[in-house]
Amino acid sequence: MALIASDRRTLIVGLGATGLSCVRHCHALGRQLAVADSRAQPPGLAEVRERWPDLEVVTGAFDPDWFCGFDELIVSPGISLDEPAIAAAAEAGVRISGDLDLFREAVAAPVVAITGSNGKSTVTTLLGQMAAEAGVNAGVGGNLGTPALDLIAPDVPLYILEVSSFQLERTTDLKAEVATVLNVSDDHMDRYPDRMSYFQAKHRIFQGARNAVVNLDDPLSQPLLNEGMVPHFFGLFRVDLGVFSTREDETGLWLTHGLDNLMHASELGVAGMHNIANVLAALALGNAIGLPMDAMLAAARRFRGLPHRSQSLREHNGVLWVNDSKATNVGATRAAIESLAPAEGQLVLIAGGDAKGADLSPLVEAVTGRVRHLVLMGQDAPILEEALGNHVASTRVSTMEEAVRVAADRACAGDRVLLSPACSSLDQYSNYEARGDAFARAVEAL
Repeated sequence: MALIASDRRTLIVGLGATGLSCVRHCHALGRQLAVADSRAQPPGLAEVRERWPDLEVVTGAFDPDWFCGFDELIVSPGISLDEPAIAAAAEAGVRISGDLDLFREAVAAPVVAITGSNGKSTVTTLLGQMAAEAGVNAGVGGNLGTPALDLIAPDVPLYILEVSSFQLERTTDLKAEVATVLNVSDDHMDRYPDRMSYFQAKHRIFQGARNAVVNLDDPLSQPLLNEGMVPHFFGLFRVDLGVFSTREDETGLWLTHGLDNLMHASELGVAGMHNIANVLAALALGNAIGLPMDAMLAAARRFRGLPHRSQSLREHNGVLWVNDSKATNVGATRAAIESLAPAEGQLVLIAGGDAKGADLSPLVEAVTGRVRHLVLMGQDAPILEEALGNHVASTRVSTMEEAVRVAADRACAGDRVLLSPACSSLDQYSNYEARGDAFARAVEAL
């Protein structure tokens, strides 16, 4: 006989924001619950012990025999499913799931699910603002901001979720009203055995989806359409019936839908073709769920982007300084270089950190002819130098302050200095926000 939810002996593996949301949710359901985390003092531990003093919490090395004694493991995204204790539990028939499975069991309202190697936070936030402009009280979060389970409320008619590949690989069937993979480029190659595994994890977002939003510029984002799934399209310079796209005329660049101009690109508050693509994606998603066009365009006009994502900081001595610290993979940095290289002048690029085993060769074409000088920092600076050093001059530095001083010295009037690391920040900083803040402080001190 199948277990009902409250009968399941559930182990939540991993605390942090997502793990805590799972504890709150499962405790409210009355589940028999325990928590495991390999860290001695994981984030959220104090809250768990204060709010639920009787809850069993085990820290330190995972015990496979103990894990196998549960009916279900709810595994946080930061923990690999290849962890031996989790693999042993799966082999023993224990159900392995994640927070999105709990979320989908609990809500009946439609869900827009957004993933991709780059741009998903921007698109999720912008679509949320489009919904608000249309008077729709959408729950917006997931991998971005508020965990999905903490968004659940009886009066929410629509959920807009950013979801990561790590969340998707432990999700059975998201059943999204609209789903999209914005783009796919090498990322998290330290976590996946090969590119295909990463690709397949991303495409789990389409399981059970009713509508798919497809990027015509990225073949790897295009799903094998399930029977009954309705496709919607966006892409740069791909004007066609039903497609959200761009065209140029004597007045400049236009955003279009089908054969109609929607708005001039100069009306947008975000810069770069990659951000225009993000706006097109949000329009396609909003159109697929029936948001009115006027409201979506009004929100797009007001949108100023997110911190640490192609964020202009200041101009100093004729040089514009741009913070793109969120560019933690090669695809994001390549898009930033190609979109933000000035028409007059060149880029000075600050890059480096933990490359996560990614193939850096796609950066060669991007930097050639666009980047005047590379300033490299972090643990994989030597790898970046080896990959790019024959194509552009470079300098290795140890600190962000030194990086900014060198960049200021190398840049000429009309240039842009771009922090777009192509790497994770965790070798030197707690997160990409801390890295971007360090950059901003150093730039302000010039």
